[in-house]
Amino acid sequence: MFNNIQPIFNNPNIFLPLIIWAVVWKGLALWRAARLKQVGWYIALIIINSFGLFEIIYLIVTRKRYKETKGCVS
Repeated sequence: MFNNIQPIFNNPNIFLPLIIWAVVWKGLALWRAARLKQVGWYIALIIINSFGLFEIIYLIVTRKRYKETKGCVS
């Protein structure tokens, strides 16, 4: 079943950009969770690895709240 996926993970030209993509989105999402003091989300974002999909969804969902508290976070 996963025989077609194996060449992707063995090819650094595809795998390395995928890793960079995931790390960038994870960093942004973790930064926002920390700024909003959302410990549960922070832990979930560290544990769940989805190549950036979960992180992007989190960033979209929390966009309004982050903008409201951007200047008020102490």
